[in-house]
Amino acid sequence: MERFAVKRGLVKQVTADGGLGKLAQEFFDDVNATGENAFTGSHGIMSDIKAHYDGDALITDVVNDRPNFDDRDAMKAAQDDRRKFTTFLDVATGYNSKQRGDKAKEWVKKASKAKSAISGALHFMSMAKSMSDEKRETAEALIAEIEAALEAGDNTKAAGRGEKLSKMLNQ
Repeated sequence: MERFAVKRGLVKQVTADGGLGKLAQEFFDDVNATGENAFTGSHGIMSDIKAHYDGDALITDVVNDRPNFDDRDAMKAAQDDRRKFTTFLDVATGYNSKQRGDKAKEWVKKASKAKSAISGALHFMSMAKSMSDEKRETAEALIAEIEAALEAGDNTKAAGRGEKLSKMLNQ
């Protein structure tokens, strides 16, 4: 399963144009809409394609069959199938391959920063001798918010709360 960031406003536009299933029909052979912005399908070596929008992200799950590596035509067909999937991702996310990679790195980096803020705060709180109970409770509440945001996949919110936690403890 993969997660791809989607440009702001694109989900609304795709929905207005008939949904993700309709968009997928432009790229793949066998497509069944499973909701307004979800579909299952297949195409060439991709025996099972599932995709749906989840907030500001496109979630995909693709099962690829192994092509016959000794057959040049089979390899060319497999490359064409993957190229078609990449083009679908370009349209469905609004980002090209490089931008999708950059967005994925950014998303992971935000989660890492949030986890690091929690780790640093817990260490600081264990070492602090004169920390007020009020400040400790606020820090624990922020840690709980960060963990909930990470669990929900909202790394942007988690990173923001992590910065707030770090600033509060550094005062």
